[in-house]
Amino acid sequence: MSDTENSSIESTDDVASTGGPDGYVPSARSVVELLGLLAYGELLAFDRMAADSRLAPDVERRAAMAQLAASEIANYNALADRIRELGYEPETVMAPFMTAVTDFHDSTAPRDWLEGLVKAYVGDAISYDFHREVAEFLEPADRELVRGVLPDEKHSEFLVREIKAAISQDEAVAGRLALWARRLVGEALTQAQRAASDSEGLTDLIVLGAGDLQAVGELLRRLTNNHAERMKAIGLSN
Repeated sequence: MSDTENSSIESTDDVASTGGPDGYVPSARSVVELLGLLAYGELLAFDRMAADSRLAPDVERRAAMAQLAASEIANYNALADRIRELGYEPETVMAPFMTAVTDFHDSTAPRDWLEGLVKAYVGDAISYDFHREVAEFLEPADRELVRGVLPDEKHSEFLVREIKAAISQDEAVAGRLALWARRLVGEALTQAQRAASDSEGLTDLIVLGAGDLQAVGELLRRLTNNHAERMKAIGLSN
């Protein structure tokens, strides 16, 4: 691919990927934009978790958070490699989403260790749930890539344990963290809508992949329900 072709995601607009569920075939532009959004989120998650680890009350907890950060940069590298395989530079693909994602993280910088834990568990999980849902619209190889870089339950065990322990020691902490979690959700949804509206390919992937607006609404309800269950799991009211 020439430098001119590689300079813009828009050049992929009429190119289709090799498959998708239920007969839907996402455009290559849609696939690349989703990978770009996820890649930039992983890169910032690495930066943030590495910084948040310094808020830890002891070395053991600092190391645990640093290990989570290490997994984020490994995920970024896997996504960046795939983007290059598709003929694009990660920086070019990520550029349309940088402002929205960065603004979210800048506006929700944790003030202490516990806020950092809740952000890593509740705030990031909304993004992960979204990508997990939308990955179902991708061809098998890219679907498995996205699934592979999203965290499993083991990834969250440390976060859940720390949050629940803090709440059990001081009930006042629960109210503060519940308010913080609600703020995270509000900011995340606002910036997600912003990112989607700025990305034609991503919008097409969501709407066409889901099938119709009713299905999109059901997808959003699943995200909301998942969030509610996650809040209950750590002892916080939604």
